[in-house]
Amino acid sequence: MWDKAYHDVDDKGEVGMSFSSNVKEELENVMPGSRHCQIAELAALIHFGCRLACGKDGREEITVISENSSVSRKYFTLLKKTFIINNIADKTLQAVKILDESGQVHQLSEEVNPVLLRNSCCRRAFLRGAFLCLGSMSDPNKGYHLEFVCEHEPWALQIRRIAGSFDIEAKIIKRKKYFVVYLKEGAGIVDLLNVMGAHRALMQLESLRVEKEVRNSINRQVNCEAANITKTVNAASKQIEDILRIQKHYGLSNLPDNLRQMAEVRLKYPESSLQELGSYLNPPVGKSGVNHRLRKLSELAEKIEA
Repeated sequence: MWDKAYHDVDDKGEVGMSFSSNVKEELENVMPGSRHCQIAELAALIHFGCRLACGKDGREEITVISENSSVSRKYFTLLKKTFIINNIADKTLQAVKILDESGQVHQLSEEVNPVLLRNSCCRRAFLRGAFLCLGSMSDPNKGYHLEFVCEHEPWALQIRRIAGSFDIEAKIIKRKKYFVVYLKEGAGIVDLLNVMGAHRALMQLESLRVEKEVRNSINRQVNCEAANITKTVNAASKQIEDILRIQKHYGLSNLPDNLRQMAEVRLKYPESSLQELGSYLNPPVGKSGVNHRLRKLSELAEKIEA
């Protein structure tokens, strides 16, 4: 049994295909090639997306409780591929039994049997099933955030540990009654999407990351240039103010020739850079020479003001 298909609800509560929905849709279509990987993903789907109950005949029954229709579809597809049995009830019972090597029904509040996750390919399949049941991802245009919301702490610890086996550093936080495994770094999220096999979503995320980095780089460059222009304008205004003070209270003709020429050029070309001012002098001087003369004029203006 499973709930009716639904569309993921985004952060604003609006119905639509979110980035998280697209990732799950892609993962639903990734089918493990080996039987042991199929069992590993099936174990995750049963553990995180199902409930065990005792039927009227006393046999265990599995109910798919996830609201995500991808979970139910992937669950029954894996049952069909993994167990060549016509009767769904028999498939379900065998699926439950195989989750524990002893043949006993494994407690779904505990972690998935580690025996099923010894191979790297099986751990990839496990993370894929876990994300289908518990995972969500924010719109990368707004920010980077991927998480697994777990009902039981052993689930969160195991997911973090399995992700860590691929050098993906996830963290756990307690949110009300849930244990949330989360990633907030774009690089870590890209690595996890790659591990799970969501390559289309990975390329889309990488494209958005590059676009955002280019945009941020351009913004930083524009801001830097704007700051430099503002600094140059403020400095020129102060220099002209000092020269006018000297002209009024001391007279430019009383200055040494090098300072008088510098003062006249600065007044004539108020918007020019230091390098341009130096080219107007006779003989021309470099940027440091211009800066030195303007500093001398500023010191003289301060003495006059004092």
